Amino acid sequence: MLIKNISLMDYRNIKKLNIDLSPNVNVFYGNNAQGKTNILESIYMCATGRSQRTHISKELISFGCDSAHIQLTIQKESYQDKINIHIKSNNKKGIAINNIPVRNVNELFGTVNVIFFSPEDLNLVKEGPSNRRKYMDIELCQLSRIYADNLSRYYRILKERNLLLKKNTNLITLDVYDQQLVTYGEKIIKARQEFIEDISNRASVIHNDITSGESLEIKYCGNVSANEFIHKLKANREKDIYYKTTSVGIHKDDLLFNINGINARDYGSQGQQRTVCLSLKLAEVSIVKEKTGYMPILLLDDVLSELDRNRQLYILKSINGVQTIITSTGVDDIKDYVNEVKFFYVKNGVVTE
Repeated sequence: MLIKNISLMDYRNIKKLNIDLSPNVNVFYGNNAQGKTNILESIYMCATGRSQRTHISKELISFGCDSAHIQLTIQKESYQDKINIHIKSNNKKGIAINNIPVRNVNELFGTVNVIFFSPEDLNLVKEGPSNRRKYMDIELCQLSRIYADNLSRYYRILKERNLLLKKNTNLITLDVYDQQLVTYGEKIIKARQEFIEDISNRASVIHNDITSGESLEIKYCGNVSANEFIHKLKANREKDIYYKTTSVGIHKDDLLFNINGINARDYGSQGQQRTVCLSLKLAEVSIVKEKTGYMPILLLDDVLSELDRNRQLYILKSINGVQTIITSTGVDDIKDYVNEVKFFYVKNGVVTE
């Protein structure tokens, strides 16, 4: 799986772009606030149907324009897929795969698999649980459209259950909502458990290599087990009615990162926390390859500048064989350690080779 071409029209500060990418390493360089991250964002949009920076689609449209357009051409062995996303000023999006309209954004998942790594991701360990749940969900949705569908259904039912609790009427129907939550929640719990066990094993090897001996363990901290879910919902019903919200479920899950048996969030240094995140992202590469049969595309958004020399070199040596798209303010270090690089200079939204 490779991105062959990317075309943008009126996307943020990029008025027009049409470029072919190298199957190896691509570097977009230039000063800050020139539009480098916008290119990675548009690729992420084609993989997930959403921006990693904003929930307001109209912010993606160039100032003074009515719409924006993204087209991504993906090479898969002997055939190509084309993703088109048309973003409208009313916050709506039109999505098509190979010119066939997509009704559900979940249909995008798996068409192109990306691993996005930004400076914000380096804070995954110390941020709140919602960010760690988002991390799990984005990765699992790309690996399985069934997971994406189960997740969408779960959150739709959760929203309806919470609305019923707020209205405090017809509460007898809570039994129906509870059973539906459990039906989808059990599947999500199982998928999350398996994913975290897998990525913990892979990330621990990478982490040990980077740190020359530190042990890393990632634990899935489920708010409730699959077997206990229905019982916990019933046991907490009076509490839920009083507080008008659902207090148990997969929407309360979290992750725990232990370094040498110690909680990295509470006691790890910034350097240790960042190494955990780096290990996690690099471990995803082998998981995606194994589960899908295709190597993912690695998107590195100005991450190198946030890491020390040792970790910079580890990343650069790890991307051989992976199509990688990097944004950076400079190119010297990349030239020295990576072969077959294609450079693009970005200034005021204009990209030149």
